Order: sequence, then structure tokens, then C-alpha cells
Amino acid sequence: MRYRVNEIFLSLQGEGFWTGTPMVFLRLSGCNLACPFCDTDFSAFTEMSASEVVDQVLALAGECRRVCITGGEPLLQLDSTLIDALHAAGFTLHLETNGTLKAPDGIDWITVSPKAGIALKQANELKLVFQKADEAFIDTFAGFPCQHRFLQPCDTGNPEKNAVIHKECVEYIKSHPWWRLSLQTHKLLGIR
Repeated sequence: MRYRVNEIFLSLQGEGFWTGTPMVFLRLSGCNLACPFCDTDFSAFTEMSASEVVDQVLALAGECRRVCITGGEPLLQLDSTLIDALHAAGFTLHLETNGTLKAPDGIDWITVSPKAGIALKQANELKLVFQKADEAFIDTFAGFPCQHRFLQPCDTGNPEKNAVIHKECVEYIKSHPWWRLSLQTHKLLGIR
């Protein structure tokens, strides 16, 4: 199989439980949703084989042994061939998904960030984009089976609107203490 790879790069995880941890990011192209707040251009791609992906990951990784597979929606392409090839190269695999598709076996850490219906029945981490208008949607995930729950204030690109959303998110978390705050630290630091 050939994978449509948008980009591969080494950086720090900017969100959620693993914030600040070095990871190689493998961004696969394409998505099955069209979220209005999406901050990722995942339409461009280069076709690569599993071995070409592993070679590029190894060239960038140095001592880093974690790969974050993201998109778009990586589960449109991710399969056991690529999972097995990355594991054989010594990597721990993190997946960031919208949860609308079932994940194949072998993923070490799953972060689900649902925007619509969800097919996954559990994950290690749940991360929801917070906007006050979405509180009823957020409430439906209070009992979702996972170890960690994060709310991430929506980034509108407007500093004044963002300040209001941040305040509302903090107040919501204070009254719903099973959630934790996640900020997009990569944006705060100006890194990818």
C-alpha cells in the first residue's frame, strides 16, 4: 500500500497528556469531516510506502522513540502494515483521531477528539475543543471510558474572542472537575 503523507516532522507534543514530549509527527492526508475550526491543511500529500515512511521517521527521530500519527483523519489510511513497520523500528505509536472510525490493533496510545458521532468505544485520552455553545455535546462525554479528559479552548484567531473562550472553559472545568485544561502550547511557543 502507498500512504498519502502530508508531512513528517520532529517537534514537541503541544496538547493533552503528553504535552512537551518530543515526538515525530506523521501527518496523513485527508479527513472525513470538515470542522470549521480545523487549523490543519492536510490536502497536499506525497505517496510513500511503509518502508519509505519508516526511513524518513528514522532520519528525523534521533533519540526520540515516539511517533504521533495524525491528520486529517489518519484512520482513513492507517493499517497493520504501517503499524508493524514502525513498531519493528522501535517506536511507540500515538494516534490522534476524530473517533469516527475503528482503530486497528497495535496502537500504544489513542487520543480521540470527537466532533461528531463516535465509533471508538474507549481511548487513553479524550480531548474536546471547547466553545460554550458546545457544552451539551461536551456533557455527553462525561462517562466516556478513558484515563484522561481534556478540554481545549477553541482558537478563533481573534485574541478578544479567545480570551472569552478561555475564561468560559476554565469556569466550565471548575464546575466539571473530571476535565483538565489543555492549551495548544505549540502555538504559544511558535513551533510546529
